[in-house]
Amino acid sequence: MKRLTITVLTAAAAISLAACSEKAQNESAEAANAVAADTSATTRNAVNDVDAATDKALNSAERTLDKAGAKLENSGDAAADATGNAMVAAGEKLRDKK
Repeated sequence: MKRLTITVLTAAAAISLAACSEKAQNESAEAANAVAADTSATTRNAVNDVDAATDKALNSAERTLDKAGAKLENSGDAAADATGNAMVAAGEKLRDKK
């Protein structure tokens, strides 16, 4: 939408430059330059906003993956401990039966 507006304004400025006096041509050129500057600033702001949102989303995803990895590691440790304890208990029972 903005690009269409800019294109229309630029085309109007170009047409007016061809058909008007030098003063009008200068005013049209100044207006076109102002529109171009505004467009450039708006584009820069949009890019910065997208970059910031992307960084935020990626950082959030990284934290989530780190938490999931820690939970898996803790679960694995707990399972290994439980298995080891069960094996020790089974070994003790076998030894006691002899």
